[in-house]
Amino acid sequence: MDRPLLSLRSALIFLLALLTGGAASGLTAVAGEGTARSLLAGLAATGLAVPFFNRLIAAEDDAVRSRTAVGAGTVEEESHG
Repeated sequence: MDRPLLSLRSALIFLLALLTGGAASGLTAVAGEGTARSLLAGLAATGLAVPFFNRLIAAEDDAVRSRTAVGAGTVEEESHG
């Protein structure tokens, strides 16, 4: 039972999504819209922010694989040219 419920990456993604939704909701409320519209705007922004931050913050294995592929392609090009 010592392992965390969420990984650090997942917690960061959800935190950023909640902050985005809170900001969108707050800005909508300040703009003069009603409470219901502000909450809907915040929920919509939160829902769209999760996949955005998921792609923005790359997983560790994806980052390692992409660096390896880029490095391998660069070495091959230099040896041919």
